Parts: sequence; structure tokens; C-alpha cells
Amino acid sequence: MRYAYMTSFGFALCFAACLSDPSKQAPDQGGTDALEEIHSTDVTLETTDDGPVAATPPALRVITFNTGTSLMPSGATPNRGYGPDQWKICDDWYGNGLSWKNIMDDTRAWIAETDPDVIVFQEVFDSNECAEVPQEHWPGFVCEDWAPGEPIVAQMILGDDWQVMCNPIRTDKCAAVNRRVGSFRGCDGDLCLEGMEGNPIDGCSKGVRIGRGVVDLVDGGVLTLVNVHGSSGFSAEDMDCRGKQFAQAYEDNGSGEPAANGDWNLVMGDYNVDPVVMAGADPSADALNSYVGPGKAFHFITETDPDSPGTYAGYARIDHVTSDTWVGTCWHAGITAGHPPVTPAVSFDHRPAVCDVTAKAADGSDDPG
Repeated sequence: MRYAYMTSFGFALCFAACLSDPSKQAPDQGGTDALEEIHSTDVTLETTDDGPVAATPPALRVITFNTGTSLMPSGATPNRGYGPDQWKICDDWYGNGLSWKNIMDDTRAWIAETDPDVIVFQEVFDSNECAEVPQEHWPGFVCEDWAPGEPIVAQMILGDDWQVMCNPIRTDKCAAVNRRVGSFRGCDGDLCLEGMEGNPIDGCSKGVRIGRGVVDLVDGGVLTLVNVHGSSGFSAEDMDCRGKQFAQAYEDNGSGEPAANGDWNLVMGDYNVDPVVMAGADPSADALNSYVGPGKAFHFITETDPDSPGTYAGYARIDHVTSDTWVGTCWHAGITAGHPPVTPAVSFDHRPAVCDVTAKAADGSDDPG
């Protein structure tokens, strides 16, 4: 079943009207040296009756990436074979999700070079939906040579070293962990298509938009990973749904506990609201700020300053990484100096957030929020 999404164009117009041009580029953050440091960081162990276990969370490189496609201007010159005609097919039949093979190749190469430990996707096409796509719309897209039982798009762009789980019903929202750092509890294979935990919200689209997975880390300890994809739009109903979704993540997911209910939590994804610019104007921004920020249990690792780079359409800071456990710094492909875009083609309307995170001090002294 195909998914319907609000077009990027509507979102961009709203933020273009609401925000001044944030043209400043953030300084270069990360790179080869930073990555080597992340992957070589020692984990502090403590001895228990069951043997040594991690006493502090490990350093990680984490990514949130909405791989949905942007509106393609009429008459635009195709790049990587992807132009207005291909965008229209993607919009009509692929849920605006990552599905064009050449751009998948670019994404695979970028992920391999960036070398994350944990990643969450929103709007990544589930290849199982190929059966509903007419064959005349297969050429150039993943459906052209995909067969049932083969790896889905999320797996194809990650490779063999990863384990992938997606949300119930909304299988365009997936989380993945590199096996060098851990594996999803309750998932024995490479893919657990609807393995993430979560509950739909009545009246707020179908399926699960707040997915929860538990990662058993190889060095001991447990990471609770929450993938957020807030409802898009600016109607009262849209904003109400986003607020309810944030409540699922940070307060109560329907079980009496928040989705982020572990000792070590990472909550990240496309929140579809700028928590600073829209504060006071959008109740969902106010709801998010009631859970994340100074004096709260959770803090933003990604930047929220209105002068920081906009991760959506160049304006809005809506792609975020939050935690109660980790602190760190982030950069954005195609925005942060020294970090080129994932693909040269006009495709993604979001810019992925790449964050290098380490455990905050025991006394919280290095906790930014």
C-alpha cells in the first residue's frame, strides 16, 4: 500500500515565509580523525556476578536521515538520470521515498564513507511495495530488478554488516544498528520488517510513527533507540497529532511508559517542527520543548539556534537527535562546510544529521541541557 505524504513544497513555502535566510554555514565538524576517535574509544567496564559489563555508554556515530524526495522543478535537467519525470513517478508510486537506483548507489557510498554505528530512516521505500507499482514505472527504480525475499532498500544502502527493523504498518520508517556495536533484541535475522515497537494514534494517520527498538550492545549495556517521524502539516489536527507523538516518545507510548524508557536512550528523527522558531505558534513545538531542553531529562544534541543550518529545504531545523545519556556534536551533509551532499542530484529535501556522541559526565556537568 502506498503512503501519502505532504509535499515538501508546502513545507518549504511556509518556512520561507516565516524565517529569515539562515545562510551561515556551520564550521567543519567531524572527519576522518573524529571518526577514528569515535570507533577507538574504550568502554569503561565494571565487574558483576555475570562478568564484565559496560558501566558507561560507548561513543557512537549516529545518523537520522529522512530520504524523502523534494519537489522537482518543471524543466529541471536530470542528474544521475533523475529529473521531473522520475520525480513524478516517485511521487505517484514510490511514496516519495528513496527508490531511484543511481541515487541509492550514491547513498550507499555516502553511508560507507561516513561509517555510522546507528542510523534511523524516515521515508525510505519498502521494496515489498513493488507489487503495487505498475511495471511501466519500474525502469531505473529499485523495482526494476528486485524480487520478493531480497533485501529491501534500507538494507541495500547499508550492506551486510547491519541489522534493520522497521515500524509496524509504516515500514518506510526503519532503524538500523551496525553489528560491530550491537543487535536488536528479539530480532534474529538481518531484517525484522515490522519489529519496532509502537502504537498507532487514533485519528493521526495509519500505522506507527514512533518506533522503539532495544539494542543489546556488544560491550554490555542496553541502548533504547526511538525513531521519530512527526506528522507533517500545519492544521490544528496535524499539530495535535505531532504533540501526541512526542508524548509517546517521551511520556507514554500507550503502555504507561515512554518509548524512551531505558537507562541509555537515543530519540531521533524527523520531528516535522522547528522547536525554537515555531515555539508559541505551534502547540507541538511547545510539547516537544516540554520534554527536551534546559532543565529537562532530555536535551538536543543537534543545533536548534535559528542561525544554525536548516536541515529541511534550507530553512527549518526539524531533524534532531536527543538524549538523556549522550552529548556530542553534529554536522549535516550538503550544509556543513567540508561535507558535500549525499548525491549531486536534486533529490532529498532533508539533509541528514550526523552526530558523534559520547557519554555525558556522571554529574551531568557537560550536559548542554
